Amino acid sequence: MRLLLATSCFLLFWFISPAQIKTSATATTTASTTVNRPKLVVGIVIDQMRWDYLYRFYDRYAADGGFKRFLNQGFSCENTMIPYVPTITACGHTCIYTGSVPAIHGIVGNAWYDPQKNRNVYCTEDSTVATVGAEAGVPGAMSPFNMKVTTIGDELRQATNFKGKVIGVAVKDRGGILPAGHSANAAYWYDSRNGNWITSTYYMKELPKWMQDFNAQKLVDKYYGMGWNTLYPINSYVQSTADEKSYEATPFGVEQKAFPYDLKKFAGTNYSNICSTPYGNSMTVEIAKAAVTGEQLGADNITDLLAISFSSPDYIGHAFGPNSVEQEDDYLRLDKDLGSFFNFLDAKVGKGQYVVFLSADHAVAHVPGFSKENKLPGGIAPAARWSQDLGKILNEKFGSSRLIIGNFNHQIYLNHQVIDSMKLDVNAVKRTVIQYLILQPEVGQVFDLNKLMEVPLTAKQRDMVANGYNQHLSGDIQVMLQSGYMEGSGTGTTHSAWNPYDSHIPLLFYGWNVPKGKTNREVYMTDIAATLAAMLHIQMPSGCIGHVIEEVVK
Repeated sequence: MRLLLATSCFLLFWFISPAQIKTSATATTTASTTVNRPKLVVGIVIDQMRWDYLYRFYDRYAADGGFKRFLNQGFSCENTMIPYVPTITACGHTCIYTGSVPAIHGIVGNAWYDPQKNRNVYCTEDSTVATVGAEAGVPGAMSPFNMKVTTIGDELRQATNFKGKVIGVAVKDRGGILPAGHSANAAYWYDSRNGNWITSTYYMKELPKWMQDFNAQKLVDKYYGMGWNTLYPINSYVQSTADEKSYEATPFGVEQKAFPYDLKKFAGTNYSNICSTPYGNSMTVEIAKAAVTGEQLGADNITDLLAISFSSPDYIGHAFGPNSVEQEDDYLRLDKDLGSFFNFLDAKVGKGQYVVFLSADHAVAHVPGFSKENKLPGGIAPAARWSQDLGKILNEKFGSSRLIIGNFNHQIYLNHQVIDSMKLDVNAVKRTVIQYLILQPEVGQVFDLNKLMEVPLTAKQRDMVANGYNQHLSGDIQVMLQSGYMEGSGTGTTHSAWNPYDSHIPLLFYGWNVPKGKTNREVYMTDIAATLAAMLHIQMPSGCIGHVIEEVVK
C-alpha cells in the first residue's frame, strides 16, 4: 500500500511540475528585463553653501530658477550635517561621492603633512601624470590617487561594465577630480594661468575636440568685459550688510572696494580673478552643457554621471563673507544659472529622465569683523603668535625650537624625527604644547589625538573628530577654537570647524522618481552615496558608512 501511495505521489509530481515550470518561465519573461535607472545622474556640489541660504534668499530666487525647482518640485533634507572635522573642500567633495569619512578615504584636508613622505602633500597631487591642454606645470599634475576608496561613479562604471560615462567638472581641480573617482572617463578643471580648461594624462593624452572648441571661445575675456554689478538695484539687497565694509577683502585690487567692479583690465592678463565673481559659476554651467553634448551624456539607456562643483561661491565667500552684497548677488545669479542648466537638460536628456542632487562641501562662519560689529561671539585666533611662543617654550624646556613641523586643519604635527634623535619624551612635548594652548582664550578644547576617547567632549564632537582622524596622515594634537573664532588676517572668513555654521549644509533631490517633500530628521553628507546606490540598484562605494535616505527612494 505504501509503495502504491509513493508511486501515485511521484506520478502526480511528474505531471504537475512541467505546468509549474512553464508558469514560472512565463512570469519571468513578462517581468522587466532591465534595471530601471535614469539616463543621467547629475551631482551638484556648491563650494561653501550654508543651508540657510535656501530660505534667506528664497523670496529673491527666480520662479524658473534652480533653487525653487528643487524646493517646490523635489525633496529637501532640511537637517543635513557633516559628520567629521575638518569641514573643508577636499574632504567634503570626497565624502559626498564616497559616502565615507577622512578616517577611511584618506583625504584629510586640502593639504596635510605626510610623515612617511616627510613633506607637505596636496590632496590631488600626482607626479606620475602631466598636464593636458596647456603648457606643462603643476596645475595639470593631478589625479585621484590619494583617495583610497571608490566613489559612486566608480560603482556605476562597474555596474554598467564600464559603458556608463562619468565626467567631473569644476574650477578647482579637487572639485572635479575627487567626485569623478578613479575610473572616470574624465575630469576637467580651470587653469588660471591661461583661462583654459585642462585635464591630466591620468585620463587622456589630449583634450577632446569639443573641449578644444570650448577653450577657443575664451569665455573668460567675454565675462571680464561685462564687469560685475549687482543683478538688481543695490538698495534692494536688504539681506546683506552695507556694500563696503573694512573687514571685507579686496580681490580685485585695493582701489575696488564696492560695486560696480571693473574687470576689463584683467582680460588677457589675469585669469584667476574670474573665480571670485559669479561668472565662475556661469562658465562652469557652460562647460557642463558642453560636456553633456560633447560626450552625449544621457543619450542612451546606459546611465551616465556628471559631477559638477561650483567653486566661485567659496572664493567670494572667503573674500566678502556670507552677509555681503557680493555673496547675495552671487547666489541670485547662480539660481538663474541652475535654472538655465535644468532647462537645457529637459531639452537635451528629457524631463524626468535625469536625477539631480545638490549639496555643499561645507558652509561658512561669519566674518569676525561682522560678528564684533553685531555683538556676536567670534574673533581672530593669533596662530602666528602661538607658533612663536611655542618655539621659545619648547626651546627653553627641551633644547630645540623645531619640535613642531606643521599646523594643518587645526592639527599640530610634531617633528618626530627630531624628538626621537634627541631622545625626548614625546608625551612630555605634547603636554607642554597642550598646557600652553589651553590657556589661550580663543581655544575651546585642545588634546592629544591618541587619547581622543579619554577627552571629555560631547558625543557629537568626539564622533566628528574620530571620523576625521586618519592614523597614517593626521596630526598629533587637535585644537578646537571657541565658537566664531578662526585663524586669519582680519579680513574675510573661512570654515573648518565642527559648529553648525560650518557643518549644516543643504541636500536637495529632484527629477527621476524623486517624490515631492522634505524631512527634518538628521541625515548626513555620507548618506548621499548610499541613497544614490539604492536608487540605481548598484553597490555602494567601498568605504561607504552612510545610510539610505528612505524618504527619497520610496
